[in-house]
Amino acid sequence: MSELASVTHCFNSPSAVELIAELKKQQPENTEEEGYFVYHLDALKAHLDELQNQNVIKLWFAVKANPLSKIIQTLDGAGFNFDVASSGELKQVLKQGITPERILNTGPAKSKTQITSFINQGVNIFVAESLNQLVWLNEAALENNVKPEVLLRVQLQWPDGEKNPLGGNSLTPFGLSVEQWKTIKTADFPGLELCGLHIFQWGNMLSNEKMFSLWSQMVPPLKQLADDIGMPLKILDLGGGLGIDYLQRGKTLSWQQILADLAIIKQQAGAEELWLELGRFAVAECGYYVTPVVDRKTNYGQKQLVLAAGINHLLRPAITDQPFPVNLLRQSSQEKQLFDIHGPLCTSMDKLGQLPLPTDVSVHDQLIFGYCGAYGFTESMPFFLCHHIAAEYVFSQGKLIEVRASQPADWYLR
Repeated sequence: MSELASVTHCFNSPSAVELIAELKKQQPENTEEEGYFVYHLDALKAHLDELQNQNVIKLWFAVKANPLSKIIQTLDGAGFNFDVASSGELKQVLKQGITPERILNTGPAKSKTQITSFINQGVNIFVAESLNQLVWLNEAALENNVKPEVLLRVQLQWPDGEKNPLGGNSLTPFGLSVEQWKTIKTADFPGLELCGLHIFQWGNMLSNEKMFSLWSQMVPPLKQLADDIGMPLKILDLGGGLGIDYLQRGKTLSWQQILADLAIIKQQAGAEELWLELGRFAVAECGYYVTPVVDRKTNYGQKQLVLAAGINHLLRPAITDQPFPVNLLRQSSQEKQLFDIHGPLCTSMDKLGQLPLPTDVSVHDQLIFGYCGAYGFTESMPFFLCHHIAAEYVFSQGKLIEVRASQPADWYLR
């Protein structure tokens, strides 16, 4: 299927049609608003309920994907636990009434000060990514008379591995090699319950077969590592990496197949518990981003659109070469053609992709981008050129509710 002929699936679901109709009726009154995010919470809840209708894996939400309060509250209501990678994420999750027992601390940059702070706030599950972190965790645990559960993050390499934003087969700061972890002795860390292994190297995977192949290759070296250091493999955390078809090429994952594959992995590993930390796969489809067209022109034969906002609100296309799918926020019967879509920043990086839109798209039209429930607002670069900060709205039970208003540059400039 050609890119021009592809069907933009994320705009054709009943929930998306409902949301777009409501957006047309409830356009924000702030005329200076350059762009805003909106999240369909009813659709999110239905999706999360489907993910939780199983008994194979324990699900965590990777807060980095979208830390908005209403998103966290919806995930909490669906029974998800929470993976936080910074003090700021921890504070945001605790503010929503999440108990610290349901929080897992990941991330490559844990200092002893941060570890101690997390322990003092009741967090009891950690992923150690270095020998230093393991030592600091042990010291903080003994000093505070607690015994946290600790998973060791492992970084594996394969001869035919590939690269992607999480590193893939590249050397990254995430975890340590099997050889490095084999130098420890569990008896040297009496303050810790070393109970599992964590591995997560591939992001936005779109093939069930490839994911299962990677997971299967991980099991033998991880089992051997646990045996070598005398650690029972109570927990195996496979991270996330479940993908979204941003390019609209018909590559979608089967959740039921994922569950069937993970049941096999769990048995092969001999683990009591299998964990996944979902980010985009949990929340991407519930989110949209809306911004107006400022200019249209033809340059060397190529149609171009310039928008009121670009990578200052949606950075992901510039760093992954995977644009968010787009459509008009109005009906059009015109055929589609490819447009280069640019934002307002004074850099050629500010491009949201070359994407199909109706030929009658014009200045003042509103564009709506799909799959923006993950890696949108908080992965943007909002400060360059002093544009407005994007607003965030939620759509719930037929109402569009402002969570945070658009803010001008003097909100943060000093």
